Amino acid sequence: MSFWIAVTVAGVLAFSSLKYALFPDITFPVVVVNATAPLTTALDTEAKLTKPLEERLRSLEGLENIRSSTYPSQTAVALSFAVGTNLETSTKEVETALKQLTLPQGATSKIIPLNLNESAAISYAIESPTRNLTDLTKLAKDEIVSAIAKLPGVLKVSLLGGATATPPVNPLNASAAIPQAGATLVRFNGQDALAFQVIKRGNANTLEVVSRVEKEVQRLRSSLKDVKLTLASTQAEYIRQATKSTIDALMEAILLSIVVIFPFLWNWRATLISALAIPTSLLATFIVMAIFGFNLETITLLALALVIGSIVDDAIVDVENIMRHVDDGETPRQAALLATNEIGLTVTAATLTAVAVFLPIGLMGGVIGQFFKPFGITVSAAMLASMLVARTLSPVLAIYWLKPKSSLSPRREANISVAFSQFYRNLLSWSLNHRKIVIGLAVLSFIAGIALIPLIPKGFIPKLDRGEFNIAYTAPLPSIPSGVEQQRRNPNTQSPLPSRDAINLVSPNSPLPIPNPLNDSLEVAKKLEEVVRKSPAVETVFTTVGSREGEPNKGILYVKLKKDRTITTGELQDQFRSSLPTLSGVTTSVEDIQFVDSGGQKPLQIALRGNDLQALSKAVKAIKERIQRLPGFADVTVTGETNPQGTVFQIERLNNQRVAYVSANLGKDLSLGDATDKVVAEAKAVLPPNVSLNLGGDSASQGEVFSSFGSTLALSALCIVIVLILLFKSWVDPLVIGVSLPLALVGAMLALLITKSDFGMISLIGFVFLLGLANKNAILLVDYINQLRNAGLDRTEAILNTGLVRLRPIMMTTASTILGMLPIALGFGAGSELRSPMAVAIAGGLVSSTILSLIVVPVVYAILDDWFPRFHTRERN
Repeated sequence: MSFWIAVTVAGVLAFSSLKYALFPDITFPVVVVNATAPLTTALDTEAKLTKPLEERLRSLEGLENIRSSTYPSQTAVALSFAVGTNLETSTKEVETALKQLTLPQGATSKIIPLNLNESAAISYAIESPTRNLTDLTKLAKDEIVSAIAKLPGVLKVSLLGGATATPPVNPLNASAAIPQAGATLVRFNGQDALAFQVIKRGNANTLEVVSRVEKEVQRLRSSLKDVKLTLASTQAEYIRQATKSTIDALMEAILLSIVVIFPFLWNWRATLISALAIPTSLLATFIVMAIFGFNLETITLLALALVIGSIVDDAIVDVENIMRHVDDGETPRQAALLATNEIGLTVTAATLTAVAVFLPIGLMGGVIGQFFKPFGITVSAAMLASMLVARTLSPVLAIYWLKPKSSLSPRREANISVAFSQFYRNLLSWSLNHRKIVIGLAVLSFIAGIALIPLIPKGFIPKLDRGEFNIAYTAPLPSIPSGVEQQRRNPNTQSPLPSRDAINLVSPNSPLPIPNPLNDSLEVAKKLEEVVRKSPAVETVFTTVGSREGEPNKGILYVKLKKDRTITTGELQDQFRSSLPTLSGVTTSVEDIQFVDSGGQKPLQIALRGNDLQALSKAVKAIKERIQRLPGFADVTVTGETNPQGTVFQIERLNNQRVAYVSANLGKDLSLGDATDKVVAEAKAVLPPNVSLNLGGDSASQGEVFSSFGSTLALSALCIVIVLILLFKSWVDPLVIGVSLPLALVGAMLALLITKSDFGMISLIGFVFLLGLANKNAILLVDYINQLRNAGLDRTEAILNTGLVRLRPIMMTTASTILGMLPIALGFGAGSELRSPMAVAIAGGLVSSTILSLIVVPVVYAILDDWFPRFHTRERN
């Protein structure tokens, strides 16, 4: 008891140290090399500047991708390193490599390290009825920005708006305490305004930074009476809503898992003993989470919510077995000792096989591995903690809290249980005599599960109804003395570089005079705003005209929707795609808010690779024309189509080969898998022999997910087999138990199909989770059959008695697990689209696995026992 008291105290302290976040902390290290040389054409620049840079940098340790954009006299080479690589170390390696490279005479280069976690956490509009723009800008610099910039976790504060204040600057050179406001104009709800944007440090917690900023803004509001500071945009609101919704689902899961126990045991003391396993196991899990530095974010909270029904399972099995012995007339102490020994192997095997499934998830590589490492380790810790509780705490509490059986008459409710048990015994007896029919039905159900797979839409991460999105636009630049500058900023191209808003492709020291087209760009923004603000679902529109890297023809409308709207985010996005005005030379893109700013890449992206620029240009044009005619594709953009015949102004390269990109957003009714298949089919119809196709964006991530999970599932299955062989000291019993795993497939697939959930990264995690749970029932059955046969019963009697004895704990554990997942599966609250597919797959799989396992596992046991007999009882069956 003293051990668990210590765990409880340590768990409370650990929980208080955990921070809230939207997703796990993942570092996406990118190093950009900007280089210029006195070369007149893009082809010359590619040959003498870009290629030598790529050749020298391609062998750097940890380098995953190398992309470049080449223009006359200038190139930008972006190096993407493996997730988790130290950015400072990578930057130094790039510096060392460049020192060993001889560039053309007059060439200059600049190295820019980018931590994509250094993102905008919150922005406020600054308005005043009494001050003009100049006075307001000075006040904002002196009193507002300087105060916010000093807060812990703040990297820098950018003052947006007031375009006449200073010339355009590269934000990567801007100091946190010395804001620049020259490259942008800002509008808030249709009115000109100033704004400040807080950029958090890469290792800072978003919610903590935002909380500090909000407190400081409250102080500023009280001291600056004639200045109005209005929240314009923030990441924190959705994070708070999503974490609160997941915690609510966690609490509901705990409640439902406990409530379902009482009707089975009909004893409040036994119910309380079982229920105590949940908080005790969770507190022990918090200790592990704190040791590993995890946050309370969507993935770990989801892991905890999903595992609630499972961590109470071990205690249920133990307490139910103790209650059965108490009902047989034994004292609580005798019952606790006998029952705990009796189910020792069962609980240990069930837990260790589950951990054998989840630990490989924590060991996966790449972005997916980093993303789900907290999931695998959190679930494993919770499972191991629940096993310790069931083996130590639950029996001790049973000894002291349970009462010996009284002489009260049996309750009426037991009649239903008796009738159901008798029905199951009769069905099991019939199944043992009709093995071929049972096995045939099992095989058919598995085939049906496989057949359902093509009917389920394949996705990556479900589209979230966040209540916010961006509308990005690019307006045409006015005529510029050099065609080079015009093409360099052509509105119809999309930069494939990893961080569109962070990389300064155009040097601020460019010798070519750049007119200030902010007014023209502002007029475009006003026309877009006019349509957007008419929607009754829109609450606020925060517009930034001009980008921070000196591209005044670009802008973004951040659209925040009302909470009481009657339309989803995706539906409104589709509406705006069709209703936004068509303006000459202007391209618009209605975009989701990205989880991590990975460069403004759209969900669907394909890369065409080849050395013939004209062939690439012709191919991307043909593909664009084809997919624009298909329903569900929106905001289709390409690179490479604007190079006129015989002239080259821009060359994109990917991993040392020329490339052109086709990108698109997707409507709410088109899944990523279907969209990818359609684009690939359209592309193959027009691709010349010298151009190859590669997937990018979420399409590539989707492929990585299925590949990673394929190997992970195989490793998990192998781990299960090894653990079971070691525990049962036989390969026959593990084979019988393994039959329960494919039986879960049909239910999981059917549940996804009925609920119209995507078969993607989230539901795949559900399948792995299911793999860890589905064998529990089979272990309960096989272990007890062996115990009864060791006690002298013949096989058929042992199987039938096992069915009666184990039916109640199997129904209890299945019901508690499914009900525990019900709040997640129903999909309420912010981020529910992310949580629901996982719970749906698990619940559906558990239903089919439980129903089929109760019949199929005993039948398979009997068949394999005929083939490989291990017991020599008086009567062979």
